[in-house]
Amino acid sequence: MNDLIPLILALSEQIKELKVYIHLIRKSRAEVLKDNWVDNQDVMQMLHISKRTLQTFRSNGTLPYSKVSGKFYYKVSDIEALFKNNYYNHNFKNNGK
Repeated sequence: MNDLIPLILALSEQIKELKVYIHLIRKSRAEVLKDNWVDNQDVMQMLHISKRTLQTFRSNGTLPYSKVSGKFYYKVSDIEALFKNNYYNHNFKNNGK
């Protein structure tokens, strides 16, 4: 029984180290994704929009894109900018009151 306590403590420490490592991987992965490109399907899933709505976003310049061999690609950073530019906080009033 006394042999189990050091093993449990060692295992607990390893789990803590893994959690830190996973957190660092997720954080760095988010930074890498900002410069990545995604296709139509990925954008439609991210934004929960239809193919037609995405086409409208391209047509009216709402979302920049690149077209290669008939396939459309979008920068993740441009999608993030779309969200930031359309952010609305109902608690904020334009007249400062």
